[in-house]
Amino acid sequence: MAHRIPPAFDEERRQRALDALRILDTPPDERIDRVTRLAQEIFDVPMVVVSLIDRDRQWRKSVIGLDDRNAPREDSFCDYTVRRDALVVVEDAATAPEFEASPFVAGDPHLRFYAGQPLRAPGGEPIGTLCLAGTAPRGFDDDERALLAELALWVQTELTRAEDLDHALLVQRALTPRSLPRYDGWTIAAGSLARERLAGDFYDLGERGSVLRMTLADVMGKGTGPAIIAAAVRASLRTAPDRPLAEAIAEVDRILRADLGDTNMFVTGVHADIDMTTGRLQIVDAGHSLTFLLRADDTWERIASTGLPLGMDVGFDDPRETATVELAPGDLLLCCSDGLLDILDPEDPLGHVRRVLRARGPEQAVAEGLRLAATEAIDDVTLIVIGRDA
Repeated sequence: MAHRIPPAFDEERRQRALDALRILDTPPDERIDRVTRLAQEIFDVPMVVVSLIDRDRQWRKSVIGLDDRNAPREDSFCDYTVRRDALVVVEDAATAPEFEASPFVAGDPHLRFYAGQPLRAPGGEPIGTLCLAGTAPRGFDDDERALLAELALWVQTELTRAEDLDHALLVQRALTPRSLPRYDGWTIAAGSLARERLAGDFYDLGERGSVLRMTLADVMGKGTGPAIIAAAVRASLRTAPDRPLAEAIAEVDRILRADLGDTNMFVTGVHADIDMTTGRLQIVDAGHSLTFLLRADDTWERIASTGLPLGMDVGFDDPRETATVELAPGDLLLCCSDGLLDILDPEDPLGHVRRVLRARGPEQAVAEGLRLAATEAIDDVTLIVIGRDA
C-alpha cells in the first residue's frame, strides 16, 4: 500500500534539508524528550514519537511506547503525514481506507489511533512528525489539534536550536588552544569543561618570545549569550598583543560598557604576562580574585582583585592596576573559574588543591579537576596551572 505522492511534494529538496540538520542517528536529547513526556501526560496515549523521515526509514529521535528507533518508511503513518505536510488525524485506522491494510495496523503495533503534526526544517521543508498513537480508537477535538501543533513547534525549535548549537560549539572548540606552550624549566597545564554545551568561560595561552601571555575570563551566566561575549572578549584581548595589560583590559571594559551596558552582564577575568626566563609575573585582575601562588614551602598567596568586573558600569571609571609577583623555583600558579569551587572540599578548599597538586603534578591535577567537574560541578570549570621546576 504505497501512499500517493502529492504533485507539489519535492522529495529531493526535503531530504537535503533533513541531511543539512545532521540530526539523524544522534543520541537522545533531554530537551526533546521532555516534550514527548509532556505530550504523553497531556493526551494520555501509550505512544509518542518524534519521527524523522529518512530515505527509506523513519528514525525516531525521541520515542515513548515503542522499542525500536528505526522503522520502515513505506506505508507508515508519519510518511503519509510528511508527504501531505499537514496535520493528519486517524481516529480509527481499521475503518480508514488509507490505513486499514497498513502493516502497522494489521501487524505490530496494531495501531488504531494516530495524530501526527509535521515538523519542518528552517526552509519550511517537512522532515518528520510529532505523533501520538494508540491501539484503541479515540476522538481528537480542535483544542487537542491546536495543542499538538504548539508542541510540534516546540520540538521543531529544539531541533533547529540543536543544529545552531552544534555550529557554535565547533567554533568555540576552534578558539580553545589546541596545544600548550612549552618552556624549559616549566610545566604548563590547562583545561575547560562546559556545564552546558557552550561555555561562558575561556582561557588563552600564547607565546610572545620568552613571555607567556595568559588569559582566563568568566562571563556571568551559562549558554549561548555568555559564549558569544566570551568570544568577543577573547578576540579583543588578542588584538594588538603588544598593548600593556592594563590598557588591553581597559579597552575591553569600554567596549562591554558601551555595547552591553543594558544587559546587566559582566565578565570577571585575569590577563597576565609571565617572563619565563626570570619568573616575573605581571597581572591585571578584573574582579576575578581566583589566582593563587602555591609556594615551594606549601604556603598560599592570593593575588587579590584590583578592580571591578568588566562591563560593570557603576558610574565611574575603575582604573586598572598591574600587580607584579615573582614565581620562584618550586612555585605553582593556579588560576581558575569559580566553577572549581563547587568540587573542592568546602572545609579546606586550598588544602584540597594543594594535596592534589603535590600528589599528581600540574597536568594530572587539571585532569582530576575536569573529571570531578563532569559529575559534581554546577557551573563551567576552567583551570590553568603553571609550575616552575625546582
